[in-house]
Amino acid sequence: MDLDLDERTLAFRDEARAWLTAHVPAEPLKSFDTAEGFAQHRDWEAKLADARWSVVSWPRELGGRDASLLEWVLFEEEYYAAGAPLRVNQNGIFMLAPTLFSHGTEEQRRRILPKMARSAEVWAQAWSEPEAGSDIAALRSTATRCDGGWRVSGQKTWSSRATFADRAFGLFRSDPDSVRHKGLTYLMVDLRAEGVTVRPIPQLDGEPGFAEIFLDDVFVPDEDVIGAPGEGWRVAMTTANNERGLSLRSPGRFLAAADRLVSLWHENGRPAHTADRVADAWIGARAYHLYTFGTVTRLSEGAALGPESSVNKLFWSHLDVALHETALDILGPDAELRGRWSEGWLFSLAGPIYGGTDQIQRSIVAERLLGLPKGAR
Repeated sequence: MDLDLDERTLAFRDEARAWLTAHVPAEPLKSFDTAEGFAQHRDWEAKLADARWSVVSWPRELGGRDASLLEWVLFEEEYYAAGAPLRVNQNGIFMLAPTLFSHGTEEQRRRILPKMARSAEVWAQAWSEPEAGSDIAALRSTATRCDGGWRVSGQKTWSSRATFADRAFGLFRSDPDSVRHKGLTYLMVDLRAEGVTVRPIPQLDGEPGFAEIFLDDVFVPDEDVIGAPGEGWRVAMTTANNERGLSLRSPGRFLAAADRLVSLWHENGRPAHTADRVADAWIGARAYHLYTFGTVTRLSEGAALGPESSVNKLFWSHLDVALHETALDILGPDAELRGRWSEGWLFSLAGPIYGGTDQIQRSIVAERLLGLPKGAR
């Protein structure tokens, strides 16, 4: 990729920078893991959507700007550099939306995506189950055929954003005789539907960033099936690859954090014992940035995200932990009790778990990229 940007791309970046400078809230919004903060973030997402900055790479008729992937990456850099609010609907925009673009119908895209773009509907993940965490293929929640759709029963857990979200997406076993990856169907579920119970899971800070979802004979219409019934695993791999790869963790997030880390190091006397780690974090953020440009090039040439996204997932999740742990060491022994860095550190600890644990990612790398035999030691 030519990293010398053309005039059109530079104009797009400058327009985004100017809008964000003028509109990013002067005071941080409250946490979207609280009812008040969730409402504030919905309002922010609506403001983004009104100016067509919510989903810049989507078609204009769906609320976007028809921006290129490169322009999307640049927008994300500007967004994080401006200190803009975290995206409350990231599950929908960065995970479900790419799945709908790849496997959804035109009707589904037109019905769902415009409301998603402005967070009139906020989406939760409904993947993990009490006995099927990273091993999603072991799930036991069922979807049974009925007139006009499906009856869904079971339990999902650790569902991010589910406490206050409107809808959820996930896999359900639609063939009772199937095992593992076979016989699964990808469904979108209304969390306000009859038979749905959402039970918040408080985190260490007391905020319910996750929830359990209990489904008791919940009706899901056929129009809310993504892809063919029974082919859910193939569809879900699009979602997983986007979570692990390009979409969910844009390089702008780490570039901004690495720059803040360097400033923190200077502001706190340049402690020698953290110098190498600060440099490593800064280099890692820029390596991830350049890697993303390579991914953009491949996608622009017609390639698709595949198992190599597991390498990406391993890299950014451990970069995130190292970056925040270094910040806490710079701040000293009481750092975990205060401020932005401690909050970021707590969240970073989940990185090696969500989106598939390190063990899952390493197995994918070993078997699907390196060609090692399954079960080899």
